[in-house]
Amino acid sequence: MSRTRPAGCRARLGTLALAAVATACLALALAPEQPPAAPAASALPAASAVPGASAAPRAPGAPDLGPGVHVFDPAMPRQRIQRTLDEVFRRQERAQFGPGREALLFKPGTYDVDVNVGFYTQVAGLGLRPDDVTVRGAVHAEADWFKGNATQNFWRAAENLSVTPASGADRWAVSQAAPYRRMHLRGDLRLDDGGWSSGGFTADSLIDGRVLSGTQQQWLTRNSELRGGWSGAIWNMVFAGVRGAPPTTFPDPPRTSVERTPAVREKPFLYIDRSGAYQVFVPALRRAVRGTTWSGGAAGPGASRPLGRFFVVRPGTGAARINEALARGRDLLITPGVHHLDRPLRVTRPGTVVLGLGLATLVPDRGTAALTVADVDGVRIAGLLVDAGRAASPVLMEIGPPGARRRHAADPVSLHDVFFRIGGAGPGRAVRSLAVHSSDVIGDNLWLWRADHGRGVGWTVNSAAEGLVVDGEDVTMYGLFVEHYQRHQTLWNGDGGRTYFFQNELPYDPPGRAAWSDGRATGYPAYRVAPSVTRHEAWGLGSYCHFTAAPGLAAERAFAAPRRPGVRFHSLVAVSLDGDCTLRHVVNDTGGPAGARARVATLRSWPEVERLSGKRP
Repeated sequence: MSRTRPAGCRARLGTLALAAVATACLALALAPEQPPAAPAASALPAASAVPGASAAPRAPGAPDLGPGVHVFDPAMPRQRIQRTLDEVFRRQERAQFGPGREALLFKPGTYDVDVNVGFYTQVAGLGLRPDDVTVRGAVHAEADWFKGNATQNFWRAAENLSVTPASGADRWAVSQAAPYRRMHLRGDLRLDDGGWSSGGFTADSLIDGRVLSGTQQQWLTRNSELRGGWSGAIWNMVFAGVRGAPPTTFPDPPRTSVERTPAVREKPFLYIDRSGAYQVFVPALRRAVRGTTWSGGAAGPGASRPLGRFFVVRPGTGAARINEALARGRDLLITPGVHHLDRPLRVTRPGTVVLGLGLATLVPDRGTAALTVADVDGVRIAGLLVDAGRAASPVLMEIGPPGARRRHAADPVSLHDVFFRIGGAGPGRAVRSLAVHSSDVIGDNLWLWRADHGRGVGWTVNSAAEGLVVDGEDVTMYGLFVEHYQRHQTLWNGDGGRTYFFQNELPYDPPGRAAWSDGRATGYPAYRVAPSVTRHEAWGLGSYCHFTAAPGLAAERAFAAPRRPGVRFHSLVAVSLDGDCTLRHVVNDTGGPAGARARVATLRSWPEVERLSGKRP
């Protein structure tokens, strides 16, 4: 997602006043088409080589968490903390494809600071509960660098904090790969900055005030509590297991609420116990639940692991050494930086935790996968960005080997805040980004992106056929964002799959029908359920087109699935973003078109179609 043209302001803006729309459109018109180019990913230095990116001095006895980690104590002078926060933000505000990676970690206590969160920056509390760390001021993401347009505010995170905003409201104006997770906000939350914003993710959070979505096109809120309610909707707002969620009113306004999440696990996180020792809390699997894990006063179900059980991966650590540690039974804590790999990291032990800090980035340099997981129970992969290298990889991450047959319902593999990128920071290639062969896997906020802007971008330059391929049975996805791949964005072959929220843009750059056709049909469905599947269900799916190389190109359908009683979709939307393309149908040969005349086409459900509408944004 990176539309910057003012044409996007023609979409429905909910409760925004006309004057505000005009202001936003003017800002977008003045915005540059894209930010300055950055070095190629494969040439990126480690974070320790970035000027000014060294970590704050460590307290005696504190672990070495690598360059780019700043640990704050409430006893530190406020001015010193604020100066460090400001320095990090200055480095990271515009560094969309830069090499810096930062983790700003707050020990339990109270801080009177303003935390402005830039690219590749994770802000997190080191308490066992969010209320153990209180920020009186702000923890916010703005789009000032792009004149209010937040459609490129990627790769940042706010986690495990309590925030009392000085103004009464905080702002988290972001798009993909920017989780707001395990947060307690004692005020209102605004999700835009006046211009466009393109979707995000909230989980395990308590918002005391009102959430104001503004120009957000889509959003998933999962297992949270909204005490002040929710205002606004553009195309696709989804709530799963949320107390205080608005009722389902899709498509007008386009909100979809699911009462409970069937099987879910929260992301592991680093904390400091009462003795001052560092631990990693590993949340347990929960079933049929609503609300947060922690707002009752406890940390939530799960268990702690001492940091001594983890092999701490710092920039420059070789893959062979990391694999030796994994084979010896160690978990991994991957510190902020760009980590180049000459072979895959191989996770073979049940229950292994691989936790990244500060958007830790893995780059497979030799055309291999970055990480593979055996067909075992309970592995957790969290907090990673996988960046394709110059040599084409058949797959960037593989969960289970092809043909995996074991079941893991009692203790599934789970992926949390795991992001994939092909191109943008430099030339990169892969056939697939993520392949899930194991059964019962849970995905929790995944963004798979073939870059549409930056360096190393073009139809024959950053080639990638498919984003996600699912072969395992009973796989569940919460917050699945997949964009710009050259064939299927998501191909689902396994039975019993479930998706709660899907956001997609088709590739911007197909040169024409001959280069982008699925047999006789023009284009590929964004989300295809294979003909052999007998059980599949999905809620809140959106697919958008915007063809820059071949304006006027018409794709046959946004979604495809076999018509069977066990295959059901709810709340689907297809959008022609600027009216320069057409999606002829929403699902198979049903619904639509979305094109120059009616840019938004919706289906309330499929195959039992309750309502069909076509609307101009």
